[in-house]
This record gives sequence, C-alpha cells and structure tokens, in this order.
Amino acid sequence: MVSAKKKEMVTAMRPAFTRTLFYFFCFMKKISAQTRKDERIYPENFTRILDRLLDGYDNRLRPGFGGPVTEVKTDIYVTSFGPVSDVEMEYTMDVFFRQMWVDRRLMYEGPIEILRLNNLMVTKVWTPDTFFRNDVYPLHNDSNPLPSVLLDK
Repeated sequence: MVSAKKKEMVTAMRPAFTRTLFYFFCFMKKISAQTRKDERIYPENFTRILDRLLDGYDNRLRPGFGGPVTEVKTDIYVTSFGPVSDVEMEYTMDVFFRQMWVDRRLMYEGPIEILRLNNLMVTKVWTPDTFFRNDVYPLHNDSNPLPSVLLDK
C-alpha cells in the first residue's frame, strides 16, 4: 500500500524528471546539429589546407637546408628471414620499413590533427634518399608500391 505522502512525492518528481529529460534531448539535438555542421566544413578546410601546404615548397631541398642536418628516424620490423646462401653469402628478408622526420615547411594551422596524403601529394614532398649498405641487388621488391604518408600536426 502506497501512502499519500509517497504518492505526492512521486507525483512531484515527475515534472522535474520530464523537464530534465526534455533538456537532455534538446542538448543532444544541438550536438547532433553541430556535428552535421562540422562535417560540412571539414572537406572545405581539408582542401584549403592541402592547396596552401605546398605554396613555395621545393622538394629538392631537405628540411632545414643550410642549417643543421635533418634527423631521420627509422623503424625496421623483420617479418621473415631466409633463405640464407652460405656459398654466395647472401640472404633474403622481408621487412616493414618506416621513416619519420620533421619538415617545418609543412607546418599548418587547422582543425585537422593528421593529414593523410594521396600519392600525387607524396611525390611533391621531400623524402630521404635511403639506401642499404652492401646491398647486392639495388632494386627491391616492394609489395606495397604505393607509399603511405601522413602529416602530423
């Protein structure tokens, strides 16, 4: 049996709960509308950043040309090793090879933290001339001929 006092309290709580629920849905609708607005702006910002990114950029010159050397960090992850030829003193290995460096000429201001470049843009950006010492075969079999490059803010 519900007492009259408890019944009044439950009835009094309903308007407050309804009002809170109403404000919550209004808030969610506003966030949803803001997200759609940002989605419309995003491609325009992205295109503008890419258009201005290479203005006056010369990919023949290393970053900081005339100043200190450009430090290039490399990661090599060996996925397979072999076969090994004792007679020829040769071996074969498959690796993931990643290079990282800072090119201040590509700094940009914008809402996008990371820019992933397509293959056309990658050819316009300076990349290190990496080589492997004592390499028997100067040509490498690249299983992924398309470079994967991203710019981080």
